[in-house]
Amino acid sequence: IYSCFCHICCKSVDSSVVSLFFFLVPQRQNATTNPSLYQKPFVESFEETPLLVAVLTYMGYGILTLFGYLRDFLRHWNIEKCHVAREREQQKDFVPLYQDFENFYTRNLYMRIRDNWNRPICSVPGAKMDVVERVTHNYNWTFEHTGTVVKDVINMGSYNYLGFAENTGACADAAVEVTHAYGAGVGSTRCEMGNLDVHEELELLIARFLGVESSMAFGMGFATNSMNIPALTGKGCLILSDELNHASLVLGARLSGSTIRVFKHNNMQSLEKLLRDAIVHGQPRTHRPWKKILIVVEGIYSMEGSIVRLPEIVALKKRYKAYLYLDEAHSIGALGPQGRGVVNYFGLDPKDVDIMMGTFTKSFGAAGGYIGGRKELIDYLRCHSHSAVYATSMSPPVAQQIITSMKIIMGEDGTSLGADRLRQLSENTNYFRRKLLDMGFIIYGNDDSPVVPLMLYMPAKIGAFGREMLKRNIGTVVVGFPATPIIESRARFCVSAAHTKEMLDTVSHARCFGTGSWA
Repeated sequence: IYSCFCHICCKSVDSSVVSLFFFLVPQRQNATTNPSLYQKPFVESFEETPLLVAVLTYMGYGILTLFGYLRDFLRHWNIEKCHVAREREQQKDFVPLYQDFENFYTRNLYMRIRDNWNRPICSVPGAKMDVVERVTHNYNWTFEHTGTVVKDVINMGSYNYLGFAENTGACADAAVEVTHAYGAGVGSTRCEMGNLDVHEELELLIARFLGVESSMAFGMGFATNSMNIPALTGKGCLILSDELNHASLVLGARLSGSTIRVFKHNNMQSLEKLLRDAIVHGQPRTHRPWKKILIVVEGIYSMEGSIVRLPEIVALKKRYKAYLYLDEAHSIGALGPQGRGVVNYFGLDPKDVDIMMGTFTKSFGAAGGYIGGRKELIDYLRCHSHSAVYATSMSPPVAQQIITSMKIIMGEDGTSLGADRLRQLSENTNYFRRKLLDMGFIIYGNDDSPVVPLMLYMPAKIGAFGREMLKRNIGTVVVGFPATPIIESRARFCVSAAHTKEMLDTVSHARCFGTGSWA
């Protein structure tokens, strides 16, 4: 029943139905609160969940929960076999190893749709990929490979924004050449025997690309956040974090021992209120001034497709004398006329951002991350960051992949390939988003964001959508609670410069359930 109602609320329908539900769905509008700080329109769409859909979604989760408790009852009496790990009888009085509700959710809700994740692929994750077919005979508890490979699946799930995930071309050739010269691994930290000339070349190139004094590269993007934030702040410091920040930023903030306060996503009034309160009241109990206040935000939020309101945050940061940590994992290479991220996108001065962080795992088709900023900052991190002192150096072929792809983006390879890919990504993003909107779907995020979340809402649609799309040779990512709010399940598409218009048309015209609609 609720699936039928969702068809009414989530696709293009006749005028009588539109008029019936019009009041439930806020209309698309310009999200800019201070237009004077922006050089061009800043448009983001976050339509609230229609009331009827929200009610039916809660009903769906409620029914799943009831059946989950019924199945747990059957497992308790050994009527149904239990495949999940459980506490041993002899250890029931010990501190539990498993959190009860998380375990309940995993075995009764997540397990029903587990086949939509961790699908093995056996090719380059480019615009198209090959997926290894697998089957389950026990309702997704275990999987078996059939030996069949599903060929030419359109890849709408990888963060391959500029199409550098490839095994041919300049990047692949350069990586192979460096592998022959240096080998695949280093076997040491940068502080000992693992500092290669290719690493120093990479860091000089990153600094030039970002327009900052200095930079430092790390072998893992997640650790770039989680291990460097504790080196920058500590007890007596305040971190103001966007509520939708990535887990690596959250972990880094917690490990630092700083006080953490969260502001509403991209809400400048919420951030300014926290800044004012922090300055007026100071630290709890003692009311001493904070040693430092660090604002932590992302360039593109990977689950929402939204872009940070950087001009307004920079203005607040300057007004209240705070520091700014900008995570450009998804925006570097994907935004801006020269592909230099959200700072370039808004036409701001890189010096306005105190700590510029990003990863090489998306637009550069490689691995690792970087920190860029003033030379004093980078020199400090080289001595105090756990990622710098204890982690093994970046693999030489990975470093060369980054160098080659970055030079292509900058146009230093003597071709227009980088500019062409940047332009193609922008065109593909605008085309795909406009196509979905014209078809009547509810999508989230900024018009220029290559991350395109399409709202599904219903829990039953999470699994069905992913399976039906794969049947049509389209690989995509479906996301539900707890990664999103419980009533905001979605499919997330990542647009790439490697996609052709024909591929995007194929995806946008895919039909599920024979109803003429995705939903």
